[in-house]
Amino acid sequence: MQSSFPGFPPEAMTFFRGLKRNNKREWFQARKAVFDEKVRAPMFELVNAVNAEMMKFAPDYVTEPERAIYRIYRDTRFSSDKTPYKTHIAAVFPRRGMERHAGAGFYFSVSPEEVEVAGGVYMPPPEQLAAIRSYLAEHHQEFRRIANARSLRTLVGEIVGDQLARVPKGFCADHPAADLVRYKQLYVFAELDPALALTPKLLGELVKRFRVITPLLEFLNAPLIRARRHPGRDALFV
Repeated sequence: MQSSFPGFPPEAMTFFRGLKRNNKREWFQARKAVFDEKVRAPMFELVNAVNAEMMKFAPDYVTEPERAIYRIYRDTRFSSDKTPYKTHIAAVFPRRGMERHAGAGFYFSVSPEEVEVAGGVYMPPPEQLAAIRSYLAEHHQEFRRIANARSLRTLVGEIVGDQLARVPKGFCADHPAADLVRYKQLYVFAELDPALALTPKLLGELVKRFRVITPLLEFLNAPLIRARRHPGRDALFV
């Protein structure tokens, strides 16, 4: 694939290394112009390039950079770690019409330590998780076919995520999908060489993984889309 993104400039990684050593407001504010020019602006360019490629295979996940890119400011309200800034930059691509974490979406992040690529459901609210579990119970064979696809396993590995110790209420322990409905999250995840971030190869490495993740996202979002189209009606079982 001919890359339309040249890679992040070296100054972006220098900025993050410095921020990791000096995660304070005074340090960041004095270098905010560097962040805006060397980190945030290239990230906008990269997200636009990813979107252009996704128009070919996942148009419903195209997300404007302003919505896709996470803020660098950390939410420290419920964390013992009170450092104010993230030491990476990340973007998420939810399905059109869905909130960031309500359904399945794409994700990637860039830092001096690693490039992360992921896709799936990470923090689904209870109602959405219940819908996905019911759909899994009815379509577990299809899910296993998608999850076991060689291209998916080669590029991003196996399905991972936190699980319950037992099957949730409403499901039998001997159900053929018992191992699947115990999941509280379902996603795939890969760590890539951080050196890619500085090269034109980054875009292609992200896109080829997004491409193989797409069937997984479409499966996980299917019951949520159906529920939105038919509110108040149990359309999960077919």
